[in-house]
Amino acid sequence: MITMIIRLVRPFAALAMAAFAIPSALAQDAPPLEAYGDLPGVEDMAISHSGEYFAFFATVAGTPQVVIFDKDQNVMRQIALGELKFRSFSFIGDEALLLWRSQTLSASVFFAAGQYELSQAVVVPVDSARAPTTVFGEEPSLMSSVFGDYGTRMVDGRWRGYFGAIEYARAGDYRTWVFDHGRPALYEYDFAKGNRTRAAPSPPEGYSRRWLVDGAGTVAVTFNLGEDGSFEFRNSVGQTIAEGFDAEGDVRLNGFGPQGDTLLYSLESEDDGEYQLLELPLAGGESRPFLPDVSIDRYYWNRDARRLIGYLADGELTMFDPAIQKRARAVLAAFPSGNPVLMDWTPQFTRVLVHTSGNEDSGTWYLVDLVQRRADAVGFDRPTIAPEQVGPISTVSYTAQDGLEMDAVVTLPPGREAKDLPVIVLPHGGPHAHDEEGFDWWAQAFASRGYAVIQPNFRGSTGHGQSFERAGYGEWGRKMQTDISDALAALAERGVVDPARACIVGASYGGYAALAGVTLQQGLYRCAVSVAGIGDIGLMYRTETRESAGNRLFKRSLREELGDSSEWDAISPRKFAAQADAPILLIHGLDDTIVDFEQSAKMADALKDEGKPYRLVELEGEDHWLSLAATRKQMLSETMAFVQEHNPAD
Repeated sequence: MITMIIRLVRPFAALAMAAFAIPSALAQDAPPLEAYGDLPGVEDMAISHSGEYFAFFATVAGTPQVVIFDKDQNVMRQIALGELKFRSFSFIGDEALLLWRSQTLSASVFFAAGQYELSQAVVVPVDSARAPTTVFGEEPSLMSSVFGDYGTRMVDGRWRGYFGAIEYARAGDYRTWVFDHGRPALYEYDFAKGNRTRAAPSPPEGYSRRWLVDGAGTVAVTFNLGEDGSFEFRNSVGQTIAEGFDAEGDVRLNGFGPQGDTLLYSLESEDDGEYQLLELPLAGGESRPFLPDVSIDRYYWNRDARRLIGYLADGELTMFDPAIQKRARAVLAAFPSGNPVLMDWTPQFTRVLVHTSGNEDSGTWYLVDLVQRRADAVGFDRPTIAPEQVGPISTVSYTAQDGLEMDAVVTLPPGREAKDLPVIVLPHGGPHAHDEEGFDWWAQAFASRGYAVIQPNFRGSTGHGQSFERAGYGEWGRKMQTDISDALAALAERGVVDPARACIVGASYGGYAALAGVTLQQGLYRCAVSVAGIGDIGLMYRTETRESAGNRLFKRSLREELGDSSEWDAISPRKFAAQADAPILLIHGLDDTIVDFEQSAKMADALKDEGKPYRLVELEGEDHWLSLAATRKQMLSETMAFVQEHNPAD
């Protein structure tokens, strides 16, 4: 077994930035609310192929910045991002960073929605003498946004990227370009020269299309999905190697198999509704179940070929290459606690970036060097929150009213006895998502002010198998809702929380659940906070189907999840505003492209008409994900003040 020395170091000393200050014992007073609501000091890190360079995205003196270092911690490049929203980045070999950002833009009359969150890919060379460039930014025949990332590949000695792009058509005068349709084609982009070449055409009307590009830059798989639910996979010579039909379009293109000569795709089983991972030879043949008896939690891919290199299942890491298996497990063994996650690595796993968070850890980034057998803490998400100020986190199991077993993540106030505590019920969004043990900035903010926080993984959540997820279909406002209050009852029965001092708070689907908790349900909560929540199911359906341009596949899938449309009013909090039995705070970003601001505006109107206590807070320039520091802190401040007013912790 490889042993490692874990050290806390102060890297990048030349910058002298707070994001890399080592947390120390602070006063017993809780940190300021801004310590939780601000964007993390370090949001992302990446390492180059050779391990010679690494980069971080951090907030430096209040300004979001990307900084590239060499292995000796010399600053190679430092770029401020301004108001554009950072999403992620990765290295292109050792030459440049590929940085993803987004911007909320108003759409033209040719689009189905009024606003779109459009993504751009920016190439930032390590060499500071070379200017950053935007993929498709100078090409008049293409929209300057990217619609799908199909990877980077080394081809003929140069790095190429493969991206979905929307092509414009020639106007009648042939002098200008105009929007034609929104179905992306696949383009190859030469990072060194800035050239672009169409690699595959866009699909015909009524179809969506995705691709797999192999390590040589060849389009090895084309996946076509029709609005009627028909699908097919074609190989590099145009041969159909698999086809079928699924009414909801529950087919997923995953990547290449471990040897690179097979396709991995997922298809919903007709027998039990679970997703099956299937392996299909690229040359044609029979699809066979891949690891049929393994419930995979996470896949690991070779980033330069989209080839499966390993997976995580039931907490156990498996890599197909024995040498990499040994190194990867040695990395995880160095962190027996703290929920370590492998974030980025060199191809041979000799240098690895690891992120940890959880009990006594508000988020730490480590650079693990297996050659030198050391792991250095190189960045902190929230450096002003000391280990003893992190509220204890655990997972509790409970049983729903109908006997279904489920669990909830519970965060307790630091330094306070876990008995008869005031409580915040904090259901997650999605609803197809799940909460797990780790530092949750919203939950920890409440815990720091004296509240216990319950985050139920109700039916419909991911992480417990497809059957558990599908058990939520048709249960919005019904069993999904009582699953949430059942978690409150379970913690109350154990004496941990006082059920008479509870508020419900959530965002997106969690915002819907918060509204339902004081309208569809009665007598449970002292207040409710809905951030970007849904108040009217029928309105949501009409909005989303309009914005999908009436896509039949999308409509069928959404109807299956929501259940009988004649019952939608019965699960819409807006229709039950007269029954609201607690004050409601509505918070919504004006640039939200996922849940339209209209949802909160109409909910507010309904509460006003019924004379119910409410408040509506508009977040200027904010999207669905609370991407901006100022408005995220505004949301947290408004929420905390509202909760403390109606459900004081002391």
